[in-house]
Amino acid sequence: MLNRRYLRIKAMQSIYSFLQVEDGNMNQSEKDLLRSIDRTYDLYLSVLILPCEIADLETNQLEIARNKHLPTKEDLNPNLKFVNNRLIGKIRECQQLQRELNTRKISWQTDNAIDLIRKTWDAMRNWEGYKRYMAAETSTWEEDVEFVMDLFKKHIADSDLFEQYIEEISMHWPGDMNMAVAPAVLKTYELVKPDGELKLSPLYKDPEDDRQFVLDLFRKTIIDNEATSAIIGEKTKNWEVDRIAVMDVILMKMAITELKNFSSIPVKVTLNEYIEISKTYSTPKSRQFINGILDKLVADFKEQGLIRKSGRGLME
Repeated sequence: MLNRRYLRIKAMQSIYSFLQVEDGNMNQSEKDLLRSIDRTYDLYLSVLILPCEIADLETNQLEIARNKHLPTKEDLNPNLKFVNNRLIGKIRECQQLQRELNTRKISWQTDNAIDLIRKTWDAMRNWEGYKRYMAAETSTWEEDVEFVMDLFKKHIADSDLFEQYIEEISMHWPGDMNMAVAPAVLKTYELVKPDGELKLSPLYKDPEDDRQFVLDLFRKTIIDNEATSAIIGEKTKNWEVDRIAVMDVILMKMAITELKNFSSIPVKVTLNEYIEISKTYSTPKSRQFINGILDKLVADFKEQGLIRKSGRGLME
């Protein structure tokens, strides 16, 4: 589920927070970093089941209509296509998912969550995609999956209401949603087969290696903070370092740390990753600025023998 770019972003956020306070506690910051990453999985599980919660609300509303004093013919014979959606059924049946939800105590039972589900349900019912889906007399498995994925993309992943809701829970979750969670949820839906079970995406691709990578990147960047500040200062003599965008400085410090300490990561990968991250997390001009400084530093490091890579082609 989590790729290395996402782990770099999480490390960046933790480095930024650590450097904003005096006498930060490294061990506590590392625990907070891992907890922040783990909470991304809570968001993944939460939104994975959200179509089920919306379908439950529709079921309740249909039952209320059926039990009216004078129910209509439509009330007595409602369209059950959405509540009987086969992908939603697969989500409900997933025992691994239910265990994770119980272990992590994840539910949609707070007042704010229930309000969000109701508003999402209202928006869905007025959506042309819902009307077309419900109007078709039959549907294939593929059409059921496509509808749930379209519902997720339009009314959850791209919803201002949902973004506002998760911002109130975690300041990082909106970014987590776009970078990691939404793609993982859609992939989870897409991989379900009509005769198979829903399988959860693991948090880490390689738990031991990925956890060590993000912790080493965080710790070594902090430890080398003064040294990398001096290195950057040498290449920005016409700039005052404290006037350069804070995120630019942090990204360059992380890149320097990675270039010098992570022997299995190609130089080109490191440069590309931090330049790409700067496009989202720093200023419009950051890409060219960071690229220019890092190119000069890489040339210097290679000349000084400070970059040591363990495989062929990794120096490029």
